[in-house]
Amino acid sequence: MNVILNEAEAKALCQKILSYSRADECEINISGEYRGNIRYARNEVSTSGALTNKNIVVSSAYGKKVGVATIDEFDDASLEKVVRRSEELAKLAPENPEYMGVLEPQSYLKTKAYFESTANINPAKRAEKVAQSLNLCQNEKVVAAGFLNDQHGYSALMNSKGLFAYFPASNVNFSLTVRTEDGKGSGYVAKGYSDFDKLDTVKATKIALQKAKASVDAKAIEPGKYTVILEPTAASVLLENIFFGMDARSADEGRSFFSKPGGKTKLGEKIVDERVTFYSDPTNPELPSSPFAGDGEAVGKMKWIEKGVVKNLTYSRFWAKEKGVKSVPNPTNMIMEGGTTSLEEMIKSTKKGILVTKLWYIRPVDPQTLLLTGLTRDGTFYIENGKIKHPIKNLRFNESPIIMLNNLETLGIPERVVSTESDQNYLIPPMKIREFTFSSLSDAV
Repeated sequence: MNVILNEAEAKALCQKILSYSRADECEINISGEYRGNIRYARNEVSTSGALTNKNIVVSSAYGKKVGVATIDEFDDASLEKVVRRSEELAKLAPENPEYMGVLEPQSYLKTKAYFESTANINPAKRAEKVAQSLNLCQNEKVVAAGFLNDQHGYSALMNSKGLFAYFPASNVNFSLTVRTEDGKGSGYVAKGYSDFDKLDTVKATKIALQKAKASVDAKAIEPGKYTVILEPTAASVLLENIFFGMDARSADEGRSFFSKPGGKTKLGEKIVDERVTFYSDPTNPELPSSPFAGDGEAVGKMKWIEKGVVKNLTYSRFWAKEKGVKSVPNPTNMIMEGGTTSLEEMIKSTKKGILVTKLWYIRPVDPQTLLLTGLTRDGTFYIENGKIKHPIKNLRFNESPIIMLNNLETLGIPERVVSTESDQNYLIPPMKIREFTFSSLSDAV
């Protein structure tokens, strides 16, 4: 059987597996994917690999007793075996008081996240893209280390109430660190796309090259509060701590930033600058994503923070029932609205400030305020009178993305970025922030 099934093939396989079920309820999840990668370091390819994976997960329920079994063999005997195993486990399991049963059929948005250009990547095409980057780095006499990985596949779900969902997707991520030969300068770039044809490794490499050469002989400056311009890659690792914390149950139980004293949440409250809007949209052409959640619940377009006000939090089906509200599944992508200002215009408008390429090693300090700490890396520059004056040594920061978004000066044009912490893709604008807190120096390049 093919690893990548089309919608009709996936539906037929799910129906076959369900035909073996004797449980009160049954849910089938199947998936298949191809992954490939090529890695290079010190201007030489070091590894190249590929992965093929296909998987079946069967969940059976008797009342509120649930059992789950997984298998990667697709012959008829194995299909029946995995169903029987899930039923055996369900009968042995204690009751799950939060089990909500399987969903009725849903209506899903149409989204295009699968591209033949990405599905048709082979080792030669990966090598060609990487060779373009490597040749440029070798000609410029710098040292490069990078990673290109691609994936295409599908996921499908069917349950005993007749729900069926199918989603094919593809993705390619490219990341590169460039160092000068003396090790004094470092630059970084990361790009992510659904469509492989959009990946320009030469253009991306030139960005990392420029930052590496410009960051040589960095000077130390005093820690303190500075106006900063965060490139989208740097901003994303801070903002995703907001995205990951929008669970209503955690807020209701007093365990998150979105909690208020007395068991209330910050729904309806203005928490950041009115220019800040976060939303999700599976149909966004630059960041297409699944139109359904893990249990098959439909995922639609949703405003999470609109003009600075908390509009929605995620509610599991169980917690929504407890609170008497409609369930809201987790978003499958996240987008921040931006402005029209270019990065160059932000720099020109800055009398004194710091341009930050990348933030890394992000760690929570206080979950209730979303206070985070981390370090700049791979190209940090001092701005004076509208121009980049010189590179500066890296700094440790202590800052909350909530405080940061209340100190917002300017938003740029959103672009697709790859988080260096989670590997998630987002649409995030560059942003200019006042009074960003740097607490100490770091000697790392």
